Amino acid sequence: MCISLSQLVLNAQEAPYKPTLESLSNHVNAPEWLVDAKLGIYFHWGLYSVPAYSNEWYPWYMYKTDDNEVAKYHRETYGDPTKFNYHDFAPMFTAEHFDAANWAKLFKEAGAKFAGPVAIHHDGFAMWDSKVNPWNSKDKGPKKDITGLLLKELKKEGLKTITTFHHARTLQRNADNPAEWEGFTSHFAYNPEFVTASTDPNLRKLYGNMPASEFHDYWFAELKEVVDQYSPDIVWFDSWLNMIPEQYRNDFAAYYFNEANKKKQEVALVTKQYDYPKAFSVLDIEQGGKKDLSESVWMTDVTLGLGSWCYTNGLKYKSADLVLRNMIDVWSKNGIVLLNLSPRKDGVIPQEQRDVVLEVGEWLKTYGESVYGTRPYKVYGFGNANVADGHFGGQSAETQYSADDIRFTRSKDEKTVYVFFLGKPEIGKTVGLRILGPHRYPLYSKLKRVTLLGSDVEAKFKVDSDNVFITIPDAKMDDLATVFKFELE
Repeated sequence: MCISLSQLVLNAQEAPYKPTLESLSNHVNAPEWLVDAKLGIYFHWGLYSVPAYSNEWYPWYMYKTDDNEVAKYHRETYGDPTKFNYHDFAPMFTAEHFDAANWAKLFKEAGAKFAGPVAIHHDGFAMWDSKVNPWNSKDKGPKKDITGLLLKELKKEGLKTITTFHHARTLQRNADNPAEWEGFTSHFAYNPEFVTASTDPNLRKLYGNMPASEFHDYWFAELKEVVDQYSPDIVWFDSWLNMIPEQYRNDFAAYYFNEANKKKQEVALVTKQYDYPKAFSVLDIEQGGKKDLSESVWMTDVTLGLGSWCYTNGLKYKSADLVLRNMIDVWSKNGIVLLNLSPRKDGVIPQEQRDVVLEVGEWLKTYGESVYGTRPYKVYGFGNANVADGHFGGQSAETQYSADDIRFTRSKDEKTVYVFFLGKPEIGKTVGLRILGPHRYPLYSKLKRVTLLGSDVEAKFKVDSDNVFITIPDAKMDDLATVFKFELE
């Protein structure tokens, strides 16, 4: 089926990166293009998009024996899971309106600099043309190589590519322990009455019913196949990567880095909970962000939907101002945003989602200078927003900001500082930016000009021994966020 893992490791002995932490740490954790990019887009789309109910964890809930909402809905809508199984959704996953070129153009218009699919979710269904996994989008459902078609169009648009992997949870880890058949460490609840316990050569690959050693080889082989066929610029892992033995993780990192080295490609690994050492990977914080400025580059994955990452009937969405202002907060703290969309089973990205990301994209066309290619300032900013804790660490991605909340970025050459008002500041109001004052940062004795970004309108400013004051000029302020450009000598 594929070259053995042991042979790959043997071949790697002559390659630049060895599957050891010491060797892998010689690889840069975040290439400069990624630090410059600031915004990427991906999407949760798979068999779980067919029922379009509750969320993308539908398959986990449907095989649980408690009377949970999803299991009850499944029985009432499709029948008992002993008769209508999760894999029976595959023929209904039609994707007849999927248009890779249209999606790539949308992502570019939204301001993304990299994009790509959830290549495989916890449910084990691969969204690429796979010879390793029989449950894939080319052989089942859409009968299309979703990953291949999309990444080809993204590259035409000049975007970098990302493929995300969530399949560490697919293995049935609890088959020998009835008390844990419905435990959290496996995505499908194990039960001899259900197909999740099937030993069928194909079905066991979808439901993860195999010995751990076999699964770990399978996990690696799927990753290798995507790297070999599509050369993604970023490989991103969801939580629970720690369930995969460290040597397998290191073997993959070495393989990925060495393949990229052959192609003169600058790539990045992104993980959660420090499942890879930060020396050669980027930390992702789900649905949130850091509360303060970070010395190291990091990422957050956030979704546009309220309540689900995949499309569900009646799904509500965040507004453009909420999305953008939280993005600016991330950027000011040395972060990168990975924004999730939720296509329907037929391959349509709903207009409500398109409207939000295109509004963000329009803003970036005017103010992108303050975002792309910038670096954090000495402080991220200040304000009085009520910042709640995130569910996965850091702070919430749904913080409500206003014009009283200020954020900063700077140009690489440190000759420009960008000041963001996370709202629409009041014309004629004088705002003190003591945190930027010469008392703290003597750089500001060199302040020569302040303009409203996107225009030639100048703002009056005053610098004293302890403060910087600007007066909001009589000009059009942006409803989403307004940016002033501070030029230094």
